[in-house]
Amino acid sequence: MRPTIFIDGEAGTTGLQIRQRLELRSDIELVTIDPEKRKDQVARSNLLNGADIVVLCLPDNAARESVGLITNPAVKVLDASSEHRTTEGWTFGFPEMSPVQRTEIAKSKRVSNPGCWSTGVIALLRPLVNAGVLSADYPVSVSGFSGYSGGGNSMIAEFEDETNSAYTDVPCRIYGLEMQHKHLPEIQKYAGLREPPLFAPSVGRYRQGMIVDVPISLSRLVARVSPADIHATLLKAYEGQSFVQVIPQKQSVGLKFLAPEGLNGTNDLHIYVFGTSASRHVRLVALLDNLGKGASGQAVQNLNIMMGLPDGTGLES
Repeated sequence: MRPTIFIDGEAGTTGLQIRQRLELRSDIELVTIDPEKRKDQVARSNLLNGADIVVLCLPDNAARESVGLITNPAVKVLDASSEHRTTEGWTFGFPEMSPVQRTEIAKSKRVSNPGCWSTGVIALLRPLVNAGVLSADYPVSVSGFSGYSGGGNSMIAEFEDETNSAYTDVPCRIYGLEMQHKHLPEIQKYAGLREPPLFAPSVGRYRQGMIVDVPISLSRLVARVSPADIHATLLKAYEGQSFVQVIPQKQSVGLKFLAPEGLNGTNDLHIYVFGTSASRHVRLVALLDNLGKGASGQAVQNLNIMMGLPDGTGLES
């Protein structure tokens, strides 16, 4: 019997992307709600308790409400909101984060899909903190660019409104100026930092794709390490992984620029270490699709693991 999956919030950006990735598969059964009954608590409750796996693609408060409606102990939940990313009892859905993470996801009934920025930052920093290369006290600074789809339907509407000159005339903008971005708690927790990083995100006038950029001053590290040492640590951490790849240093040295749209349409994440033996600083860079490994692609990867299937089922580029 095919497992049944209900996407609660399939009309949103991430929900639509997940549905598109799943709807052509013959190994699962997607169940859906009548659009006229989306606000009908009884109808939603029946679907939430009747599916094998529920995917929540909702605002945080609505995701919490949906979880509260689930009374069937057999139902597994994958939450794509930020509501449960640091909640006790929920498994963080970044399969490559540690050698045991896939096992934890596979046996969990409550999995929280990471955010796009946090996926990139954690991928860059966690192996270095775990190896003692980077101190948990290091003053981490994070910047980069994301496509405007990362801001959901409201930001998409802003950037695609041709009558709105405030946005059509601006190639990019910074945001998160209140310094309280929702990704900070998960970044701090899963990167192993004692303090949240200084986070300075930007959004560009393009739909999807992102670059996460973390500069490191080698002179401020506890141990004397080179860019090659940092590269080797990251390479070892992701050895054998299909979707997270550490790009060879020779290839990085030859690059003149890096475009954020380079991995669009994939579930891949590429890690670059920029810096030579003479460098006093390195730039750690993650390239990914904010709607792929940063959202719906990673959600499908987690669903596959939760169903006991190979990670890459239905995720071929």
